[in-house]
Amino acid sequence: MLLFASPAWAAGGYIVGAGVEADSDDANALTIAADFGLAENTWFTTALAKNQVDLPRGISIDTLYADIGIDHWFDPLGVRVGVAYWGDNEILDSVDWRTSLYWRNDKVSVAGNFEYRDFSFDIFRDDLQSGQDVRFHANGTGLSARFELSDAVDLRLSGIVYTYNVDLSRAANAPIRDFLSVSRLSLINSLIDYRVRIGLGFDVGEQRWSLDYATWKGEVDGSKD
Repeated sequence: MLLFASPAWAAGGYIVGAGVEADSDDANALTIAADFGLAENTWFTTALAKNQVDLPRGISIDTLYADIGIDHWFDPLGVRVGVAYWGDNEILDSVDWRTSLYWRNDKVSVAGNFEYRDFSFDIFRDDLQSGQDVRFHANGTGLSARFELSDAVDLRLSGIVYTYNVDLSRAANAPIRDFLSVSRLSLINSLIDYRVRIGLGFDVGEQRWSLDYATWKGEVDGSKD
């Protein structure tokens, strides 16, 4: 079971939001995000998140996520570029580069999204000796859309598919499997084959709330959530 809450506050030339996630497997996550208007059609975006998940063999993982990006709208086309760091540098982490080309008007926006993820995975042979540092990468291609249903409500849809330069399914019985967890917030769950999300956002006074549903397929063992 997953619980999620995400209020946001908007004022002048900036938006600040915070999110909290928790599930029945004692995993939890905290997210803070902010967008700042640099000019009439240019925004600078930031996000910082941290989560904690208990995995098999008594392993506890603290994952850090940090993201910066810039968005400029040329009317009616726009472009977004960004870079993010994600993971635990003693186990599995990545540097993610992304770009989006989008079109929008007052009611609808549609975007094509592209992402390159550079992973580093430290395989542990036992509790005292670390193993080989394995590097691999993935390319992601996806689409997203947003529809204004009213002045206070919007609907968001997105999906992305990844291709890897290594066959991670062959690692299903290797040490990497020790980092799998039934928790959706698990570190290894970032190694996905695809992800689909739908969200409904609505304004309540000066606050903004959102309800989101997501499903994905893991690249390592083919599990779905």
